[in-house]
Amino acid sequence: MTILLSRLVVAAAFVGGAFIAVIDPAAIDWKTFLPVIAAGFVGLVVLKVSTGAAARADSVLIANRRILNDSLHAIVLNLEELNGRRDKIPTYEMRFEIDRLFRDDLFAFADARDSLKHIFGLSAYAEIMSSFAAGERYLNRVWSASTDGYVDEVLVYIEKALGQFVEAVDAFDRADTAARKETHK
Repeated sequence: MTILLSRLVVAAAFVGGAFIAVIDPAAIDWKTFLPVIAAGFVGLVVLKVSTGAAARADSVLIANRRILNDSLHAIVLNLEELNGRRDKIPTYEMRFEIDRLFRDDLFAFADARDSLKHIFGLSAYAEIMSSFAAGERYLNRVWSASTDGYVDEVLVYIEKALGQFVEAVDAFDRADTAARKETHK
């Protein structure tokens, strides 16, 4: 409720401030404009605090931990399968395979990634996301090479993407094990 109300205050302040600013093009009514803008800033602060608290809620972190784990492991499993048959798929068809096999898991991981900081800390977040981002870039490169018909690049970068995602899984699993040990102390 607080998040919705904060969003409404921010939106109303933005629209109200814009309206006040254009009523008289020669002069702004500062006595009206400043309180409206101040209300917008208060709404932004409340919104930031509320969304931060919601992102750290135990139920969100538990759900996102599962999403992060499942999507990351599914990406590696699908990449291993794709890498094993990469030379059997026509170059121009590879982009469709990438979309079919990875789109949902990549989006799910990206949507839940902020929880990594709260679950494992910034250091583990950086390690996991560094490998994940590199793997994602390599997958995007495969997709682009497929579109352009660069056979060699498609074959090389699938393997590179797999290596990066395996590193991301390893970093995730290490951080997860360490976090679980810390919880049981």
